[in-house]
Amino acid sequence: MNTFSNAFRAEVVRMARKELKPELQGMRKAITGHRSEIAALKREVKALTSQLKATQRQVRVADTPKAKVVTEDATPKRSRQIQFYAQALVEKRADLGITQKQMAQLLGASSLSVYKWESGQVHPRAAQLERIAEVLKLGKRKALALLNPQ
Repeated sequence: MNTFSNAFRAEVVRMARKELKPELQGMRKAITGHRSEIAALKREVKALTSQLKATQRQVRVADTPKAKVVTEDATPKRSRQIQFYAQALVEKRADLGITQKQMAQLLGASSLSVYKWESGQVHPRAAQLERIAEVLKLGKRKALALLNPQ
């Protein structure tokens, strides 16, 4: 009796597999299609995310104020108010035709500091504001002479 039940059970399993095989193949094809679609959507999301980050960087750069260092020469030197705008430093460096490293030499600061000031990440200290105001008043010849003393 034991062999009969084993044979019957094996036959039922075989018939069930035979009946389910076409249905499973259809589901497998659908799963493969879904996986490839998901992969394509992930690539698209990644591309859109990078575009969004680039656009946000451009917006941040465009939002920087476009003014210059304002000094009040009528007041005594100790109470003189200096207001710093990153765009003024960028424009002056462009006018002088010098690199951030050279601007750092003129200001007596590191090139990383100049980069952070220009990008608006950091606001310079009061002592540096004095130097920045002086450099912003320099002409091209004078600045190049200070950079290349001979």
